[in-house]
Amino acid sequence: MSNLKAKFETAVADSKALPERPSNDVLLKLYALYKQGTEGDVSGKRPGFTDMVGRAKYDAWAAVKGLTGDDAMQQYIDLVTSQKA
Repeated sequence: MSNLKAKFETAVADSKALPERPSNDVLLKLYALYKQGTEGDVSGKRPGFTDMVGRAKYDAWAAVKGLTGDDAMQQYIDLVTSQKA
């Protein structure tokens, strides 16, 4: 396992034990970076307007489309680290 992947997995665990619950914007960014880092670009249809949560998640993930997996993982690590301070 690469050093980046190990740090990413540690950050994922750390994100579940943050001292304070992050804002919804930060949570969406974490979700998007996690999905981009583990699955790549978003695919499928955008959820309808009645699924506001699904739509917000889809839009957040689509906003980081094209970001490499490694870059997404590093940004995720940096964001979790900033939330711990």
